[in-house]
Amino acid sequence: MNGGLVRIREVIDQVNPSERKVAAYILEHPQDMIEQSVAQLAANSGSSQAAIVRLCKSLGVKSYQELKLKVAGDLQERKHESSATGYSDIQPNDSIQSIIESVSNNNIQSIRDTVKIVDAAAVERAVAALNGAKRIFFFGVGASNLIAMDAQQKFLRINKTSLSFPDPHVQLTSAVTMTADDAAVGISYSGETSEIIRALTIAKEHGSTTISITKYGDNTVSRTADIPLFTSSTETEIRSGAMASRISQLNVVDILYIGVASRNYDSAVTYLEESRRAIRQR
Repeated sequence: MNGGLVRIREVIDQVNPSERKVAAYILEHPQDMIEQSVAQLAANSGSSQAAIVRLCKSLGVKSYQELKLKVAGDLQERKHESSATGYSDIQPNDSIQSIIESVSNNNIQSIRDTVKIVDAAAVERAVAALNGAKRIFFFGVGASNLIAMDAQQKFLRINKTSLSFPDPHVQLTSAVTMTADDAAVGISYSGETSEIIRALTIAKEHGSTTISITKYGDNTVSRTADIPLFTSSTETEIRSGAMASRISQLNVVDILYIGVASRNYDSAVTYLEESRRAIRQR
């Protein structure tokens, strides 16, 4: 059980000031925190026991004890990780070797952190919804549309009727045509992309199952969706151009794709082999 520190880092800018004090203290003193009671943590962080309870709720954990276990798991994992961890931003006049290592480590860390916060039960529900859907609509704007296009291509290869549209207006138009037999996947790192909120809302109004892929924490897109899925990535400065977040989103799409394919293994393999043959015979 781990992922406590990742969850805290993802939501620290979203919670209220009293919760933020607790979150900041835990990030700075994780080893001390796992040995403290609620009362001790409240005193040491300059906050209150009520704020700790609220923070646990904001983090999606059931209790302070569960949070302690997740933080302890993170610390134990650190001891066994031989490679560099943590995000780093690109600096002026970085060497090519430094850029290679920085970008690669950021992408690796993004996937590692996403694994820590992904909810297996939610993924199971999403896979079941996509597997049973007559049509799957993937909605994304800007860089997130690239993820939507990748998802469409993957699911088409295993004979799942999938659609994605780069034009936000066409996305809204297509959402109007959806039915209870369809599923919609809204992709937005921020979780506040107005076009995606609107598309999922329309799809939901027409009875479709809605799934979201956003950054971890409370946001409008995830609240709109029936099945919220979360990724982890710290996008700042140059990396705000959807670098590490894109990798973690693609990773979640791959998980969903393989989940559906594995439930239709024989037919999926057949379609994949036929598509490869068709491409080779161009």
